[in-house]
Amino acid sequence: MAAESSAYPEPSDFEVMRPTYREKDDGFVQATISISPFRVKGESSSKAGARRAALYEAQKTYKSYHPGYSIKNPFPEHFVDGEGMEWHRLPPFERGTYGDYKFIDDQGEEDYVDIDTMLLWDVRPKDILEGEES
Repeated sequence: MAAESSAYPEPSDFEVMRPTYREKDDGFVQATISISPFRVKGESSSKAGARRAALYEAQKTYKSYHPGYSIKNPFPEHFVDGEGMEWHRLPPFERGTYGDYKFIDDQGEEDYVDIDTMLLWDVRPKDILEGEES
C-alpha cells in the first residue's frame, strides 16, 4: 500500500511556526498560523489558548485530507482545571449526543461541552486524576 501524501503540511509543521495574534472586539484572541498557502486559525480567551486551538484546527484539516489520521485529544481523560472544576471525557457512544467532556459547574449542575468550546474557553488541566478508566 502506498503512503498517503498531499500538499497539506503535517500538523506538527504548524507547531514550529510563530502565530500572528489579533484581539477581537468580543475580547477573544485569534491566532493564525500560516504555512503558505495554508492557514489555520484558532480562537480563545488567551494567546496561548488561541495557539492551542489553531494547532487543533491543523489536525482537523489534515484529517480531511487523510481520513485515516487520528486527531490527538489536547486534554487528558480526567482532570481538574485551574479553577477546581473536574472534567471527565465521555465514552464514545455518548459524545455524539452530549459532547466530548462533562463537568460540574459552580451551581452543582452537570453540563457537557465539546473540545472546540473547551479550547475557546482556554480550559487547562491543573491536576490529572489517576486511577480512573475511560
